[in-house]
Formats: sequence, structure tokens, C-alpha cells
Amino acid sequence: MGFTDVLASSREPGTSRLSAVNIAKVLGLQFQDMAELTGVHRNTLRTHPESPRLQSALRDLLRLLSAAVAVQPDTERAFFMVKNEPIPAFRHKTLLQLAQEGRTEDAIDYLESISAGFAG
Repeated sequence: MGFTDVLASSREPGTSRLSAVNIAKVLGLQFQDMAELTGVHRNTLRTHPESPRLQSALRDLLRLLSAAVAVQPDTERAFFMVKNEPIPAFRHKTLLQLAQEGRTEDAIDYLESISAGFAG
């Protein structure tokens, strides 16, 4: 599945909202993990998908995934990198952990530095 397909499947049918449920499926995350990542209660994923906090976190997550695919065009490998690869420059946290801490910009900056040739 390419990133274009991921982006298309991330939309909640019949709305302009992002679907936390669909994004969790694509990333292989449990609902509790997605709730922790987005900073909302797990019931919010289904009962209040319009939550501004949830929607903002999902947009940031898609921005991070887009940046990862720019570095690693194989979507599956890019998502693996985001979820699992410890980054020494960030105390061996993963990019997903940085996003959970609200540091999506730092994670994207890191990916952009890699694509420009910096190895850190």
C-alpha cells in the first residue's frame, strides 16, 4: 500500500475528518495505543471522532508519516521506522514516541535532515 492509499483510507467515510480507527489499522496499533498517542480517551476514537484534539493529533501523525515516506519510499519500511527505530539524537526514542510527546516538528526536522544527507 502506497502513502496515497494510506491517505485515502485515513478519511472517515462521508466526512472531511480523519479516522483514528482506520489510521490505527494501517499502523497496526491497538485502540489504547492510538488513544495514548493522540492524547485522548480510547472511547473518544469511536464516540467523538470530531474531537479537535484528536483531529489535530491525527493530522500531525499523517505529517510525520508523509515525511517518513519522503525519506523511505517503501511505505511499510517507513512505518516500521517511525514505530520502532530508536533515534540516538533523541535519547533513543522512536519518532512515534516523539509525536506522542508533542514533538512532531522535531521528528519531521530529523527526517528532513536525513533526506538532506545528515546522519545523526
